Amino acid sequence: MSTTAVQPKENKMGTMPINKLLLNMSLPMMIAMLIQALYNIIDSMFVAQISENALSAVSLAFPMQNFMIAVGTGTGVGVNALLSKSLGAKRIKIANKTANVSMFLVFMNWILFILIGLFVAKPFLMGQTKVAEIVDYGNTYLRICCVASLGIYAEIALERLLQATGRTFYTMITQATGAVVNIILDPILIFGMFGMPKMGVAGAALATVIGQFIAAGLALFFNLRVNHDIKFDWKNMLPTKFVLFHIYKVAVPSILMVSIGSVMMFCMNRILEVFTTTAIAVFGVYFKLQSFIFMPIFGMNNGMVPIIAYNYGARHRDRIIGTIKLAVMYAVAMMLIGFAVFQIIPDKLLLMFNASENMLAIGVPALRLISISFLLAGFNIICSSVFQAMGNGVFSLIVSVVRQLVVLVPVAFLISKMGVLDRIWWSFPIAEVVAAAICIFFLRKILKMLDF
Repeated sequence: MSTTAVQPKENKMGTMPINKLLLNMSLPMMIAMLIQALYNIIDSMFVAQISENALSAVSLAFPMQNFMIAVGTGTGVGVNALLSKSLGAKRIKIANKTANVSMFLVFMNWILFILIGLFVAKPFLMGQTKVAEIVDYGNTYLRICCVASLGIYAEIALERLLQATGRTFYTMITQATGAVVNIILDPILIFGMFGMPKMGVAGAALATVIGQFIAAGLALFFNLRVNHDIKFDWKNMLPTKFVLFHIYKVAVPSILMVSIGSVMMFCMNRILEVFTTTAIAVFGVYFKLQSFIFMPIFGMNNGMVPIIAYNYGARHRDRIIGTIKLAVMYAVAMMLIGFAVFQIIPDKLLLMFNASENMLAIGVPALRLISISFLLAGFNIICSSVFQAMGNGVFSLIVSVVRQLVVLVPVAFLISKMGVLDRIWWSFPIAEVVAAAICIFFLRKILKMLDF
């Protein structure tokens, strides 16, 4: 499998006006990730029609799914940073090697999660709840997602190659296509429409993985047809120490950073389960809803990272700083919109998930209190991606560890001892304030390192 490698005269990431470039790179990704967030919400809405226990099961499975995504996206961040930096420095041979090694890593990640799905999924769920029906639902869902995870790893890797070379429009198409397929298949497979058997939560999992495989196939097609900055060659897939080191120098902190979110969710589920499984369902619904606010910012990050990495390789200090300022401005604006929505109509958001009176009583104050953290979260997210793009992923890791494990979980645990569920949600804004202070310190430090 190969394409003709053509070295561009001038890459737009080094020449296009910054605001136009950031929007050009980010808007397709933001639209695609909004659609992905929509399918996450719709997926849970359909599962909620089965029962509250089914919704709780998917919520308990989410930390493992998050870890699965962490491995894929973290590896992708490392690949993206090395590839973009190599292109910026005109080191085309290293860029090609990086692209090919990323395909090898896809298969390694898949094998890992086959084993996790077969041997770890059920004990993982039993560690969060003793309700047998919830464990059975969750085990069915997780096993399918893990064993068939080749689709998501191929999709993530191939989309990162398109992003690293500035072709984010095509990743919008691949992600949107996968999401739409998932949305269409959800009711068909869950409820047994058009002659299909009624599969329940297994149908939700199958709809997800089928959408991922279709998106991966489309991403492969686009790379072969339009991505002329890199050359695919199966003989060049085996990794070298140099490429692995520079990929995982950025990837490992990124993987750990997102995985910390899985640990946080696992611990929070344990804390909430002491009160009621309905609180776990609320927590799961919150993560689905907040993804609609956060995903566009993550999409902008996917456009921002190659811009910063390219200009870091090309030693364009002003373009790096200008990109950071614009990204922070857009992220804060989006978060303010999310904060307003969560404050004004929390009950209507919960009713989309077939919320009972008990779920509304728990969920309305939860959404309002947690959303206070949005006021600082946009700035913190952008800073973390800036650290990764400039090869300082360890800074992002420190911020994530402090926010979620050093502050959020211990504060939530201590508050839970008061016996009042509503107060637990204050742990989120408290953690975000601490994270913002650390981000400011690290951002000032990293900007001083730009001595060119």
